[in-house]
Amino acid sequence: MTIPAKLSLMIQVGPNAYDEHVLTYNPAEMTFDKGVQLAEIGIPGLDAPLSQFIRGNAEKLTLEIFCDSTESGMGLGATSVTEQTDKLFQLVKILPEVHAPPIATVFWHDEFPGNKLHKAWGNNRRTSFTGMAESVRQRFTLFSPEGVPLRATVNLVLREWRALEEQLHELNLSSPDRTHRHRLAAAQTLPSIAQRYWQRPGLWRELALANAIEDPRRLRPGVLLDVPPLTP
Repeated sequence: MTIPAKLSLMIQVGPNAYDEHVLTYNPAEMTFDKGVQLAEIGIPGLDAPLSQFIRGNAEKLTLEIFCDSTESGMGLGATSVTEQTDKLFQLVKILPEVHAPPIATVFWHDEFPGNKLHKAWGNNRRTSFTGMAESVRQRFTLFSPEGVPLRATVNLVLREWRALEEQLHELNLSSPDRTHRHRLAAAQTLPSIAQRYWQRPGLWRELALANAIEDPRRLRPGVLLDVPPLTP
């Protein structure tokens, strides 16, 4: 019988130091909430406004985590379940060396939601979730005769956190106002390259002029082409 993997959190405890907390029980549910911000541009006479993408919103991960310490006994000298819950509660406490709450990364296994994205999304695939705690709600439901908490349910909400360099690497953005270098592949045409970089295949002549191509029907695979900035 295969023992299932345990969900764990890699919790920041210093500027470059981390501590791993493995959950005793895997969560029964995980909720991911991701959206984007759109603006509506109203044009008189149209049936619907035009939608313009502004930016992506931070994703949220919500976990309901069950914690229990009754396996070590429920009588006198029972182990407090706070040894487990405080690992989660500390996520909303300011870390002295960092001057902010810690960053936490959730790991489970390779089949993490977001690891099956189409190759067109490039580096956006993931096998973990990194964020900063937005809220931690603790509900204690069982106590020993001494009043020691033995069982609890913790609701943890993490808000996505990623460094600027990491986001730029994931997006691998291609902008029409920057110069690019393109290695010509077999059967590629200038219109297809103009479509890829400028979204305007009709501007293939600009590519021909920039690369001194006299006959666009005779292109040699492997040649490096300059794709100049697209200017008005």
